[in-house]
Amino acid sequence: MKVQTIKPHLATLILIGIILLGGLIVFFWAIGLGVITDIFAYLNLLQENPPVWVEAPVVMSRFLLLPSIIIFGLVFIITKISPEPKVWSRFIVIAILLILTVRYVQWRSLATLNLDNPIDGTFSIALFLLEIFVLFNSSLKLFLMVKVKDNRWKRNELAAAIIEKKFNPTVDIFIPTYDEPEFILRRTVIGCQTIDYEAKTVYLLDDTNRANVANLADELGCKYITRSNNTHAKAGNINHALPLTKGEFIALFDADFIPTSNFLERTLGFFQDRKLALLQTPQNFYNIDPIARNLGLEDVLTPEEEVFYRQLQPIKDAAGSVVCAGPSFVVRREALESIGGFVTDSLSEDYFTGIRLSSKGYRLAYIDEKLSAGLAAENIADHAKQRLRWARGTLQAFFINSNPLTISGLSFIQRLAHLEGLLHWFGSIASVFFLLMPLGYAFLQIIPIRATTDEFLFFFLPYYITRITVFSWLNYRSRSAILSNIYGLVLAFPQAITVIQAMLNPFSQGFDVTPKGVKSDRFLFNWKLAFPLLILFIFTAISLWSNIYACIIAAMHESPAIDQKKLGLNLGWIWSTYNLLSLGGALLILLDVPKLSLHEWFNLRRTIKLEIKTIDGEIKTYWGITTRISEVGAEISLTQLGIDKLIQGETISANLFILEEDINLSGQITKTNIVEEFYILHIDFDTISLEQERKLIALLFCRPGQWKRKNSPGELYSVWLMFKILLRPKVIFDRQPKINGIDVAQT
Repeated sequence: MKVQTIKPHLATLILIGIILLGGLIVFFWAIGLGVITDIFAYLNLLQENPPVWVEAPVVMSRFLLLPSIIIFGLVFIITKISPEPKVWSRFIVIAILLILTVRYVQWRSLATLNLDNPIDGTFSIALFLLEIFVLFNSSLKLFLMVKVKDNRWKRNELAAAIIEKKFNPTVDIFIPTYDEPEFILRRTVIGCQTIDYEAKTVYLLDDTNRANVANLADELGCKYITRSNNTHAKAGNINHALPLTKGEFIALFDADFIPTSNFLERTLGFFQDRKLALLQTPQNFYNIDPIARNLGLEDVLTPEEEVFYRQLQPIKDAAGSVVCAGPSFVVRREALESIGGFVTDSLSEDYFTGIRLSSKGYRLAYIDEKLSAGLAAENIADHAKQRLRWARGTLQAFFINSNPLTISGLSFIQRLAHLEGLLHWFGSIASVFFLLMPLGYAFLQIIPIRATTDEFLFFFLPYYITRITVFSWLNYRSRSAILSNIYGLVLAFPQAITVIQAMLNPFSQGFDVTPKGVKSDRFLFNWKLAFPLLILFIFTAISLWSNIYACIIAAMHESPAIDQKKLGLNLGWIWSTYNLLSLGGALLILLDVPKLSLHEWFNLRRTIKLEIKTIDGEIKTYWGITTRISEVGAEISLTQLGIDKLIQGETISANLFILEEDINLSGQITKTNIVEEFYILHIDFDTISLEQERKLIALLFCRPGQWKRKNSPGELYSVWLMFKILLRPKVIFDRQPKINGIDVAQT
């Protein structure tokens, strides 16, 4: 990949310099260099004699839980009065959190560091600095969150201009494709053609020059553009199509993303503001993501991306730093051409294109309304590949001209919002350290935190309880804190390695397309991703029993030194227990369950008429409703009895009429079952006409408002779920293969 960089090694040199400086200080401390040793001895003396305000008050020794109870009660009442964050409720909760964070940091920095010796001191300071990093990034997010406003009331007003054709610009719809299967492209093109807007042209941008894709475009009646090379991957593909098209606006969808029919109606109205260059909509998925599927919690967990689109994008919208995050956005052609098209020197071409637009004075906006759906990664390996590509691509910001921290034209608030996004990826390094830290208690006898139980109750507990209580509320129920931690552990090690590699050699890997349209008929364990977690699980289990045994021994002795050690050991085994449970959940995520169908099945209720030709030639008519339906078949519940006499264990032809949608399909009845006195039939569709296919895809994927929000479970229920999946793993207790949640035996 050819790249144009500015100061290409500055970020790398800074990172290496910080590491070397820290290493030198530790080395000089370890060998007893006078100045360094004296400095740490003085700092240790300060830690042993902290200011009064960072000590638990003796007069309150019996009421140390009172601050936690009062603050928990306050924020709990606020979240019940205001079930969704409003300006006033969010401001109060954020203010409480920030005050508690400052209070906690004061205590940690002035009274808890153990600098008795170089080993304890090194781990104590490292743990503290990583905590500060995590707290800084979360506090930065809270600060930016104060400005978030609800703009839902604007949407209908702006959409009215499109419906009434007061604003009627031309739109080119781009579908860039590399090697996606034809059946996926087919539904995407048909879905884009279903958009209810006349002044549109659909373009299929084929970056592999495939004859079958050209034929597909001709069959479906869309434009086809290809090129002779794949320079700059997706960005180059789009830039190649720009001078060959002429629409005033460009709507871009990945090859697997299908818009609802009102996509342009709900988005184009925003562009009546001439300064608006790009409008991003949420990424949504019509299949179950591999994490929820592997845990067997398809109907419980929200997709991993929900936190970003439900919480972070509105924050960035308020700060004027919306992230152009891939498909399902609309961009003004004039603005895009003014910056020379899509940025080509990074794996995250969309993100940096948005930054370039912002730097030229254009505005980017975000509409929190699900107007399309695509395919999530279909196994944990592809999920990891996709996330690691995002991490590497985003961190390339430090090495290219479109760095949001240095590019001219951005405001201070915009830079802060982008900084939060960049720092997010470094959190994986902190996660790895937090996983390893309890091992130090057991195997190295390290005590990194020096504090009394009273101090933990008085300074740590109020902060932690409040954070847990409002975590899900602040992210609009998109993720609980417990489940968020498990999600993060799955890729903690490879992501930390990717971050380090990206900072040392940011352009060592090119663009790698996430595979789509895959299936599997067996359980598959991802040993590559699991190996570090398995090793850590074993050592954490050993450290847990080691710490518990040491606590028992310490409890048999009484002295100030032993009491201090006992407190540290108690923290160690509690920390080990939490890590052990989290690692167990993460390992279960790495066991891919079978996915037997390439097609997605939807729980749709539609009235049907079924015509079956009997052996003697008589046409029998039955009535019922669909319970599940896909592009290749349907499951039907009949409201009449007697059909079993017609089937007699053999497949039989039938005509299916979906009345509300005016869809007429023929197929074969392949399975029957009786559920609560209703006959359940499974029909495999025969080859259908293009006209019927368009209607079927519109029904399955393009209905306005069909993609609903799903709320994550609360913290207590999340704890119960974690124990449930650990005690009843799917690979042991649910071996029956399913097709999108449907038992094979029933289909």
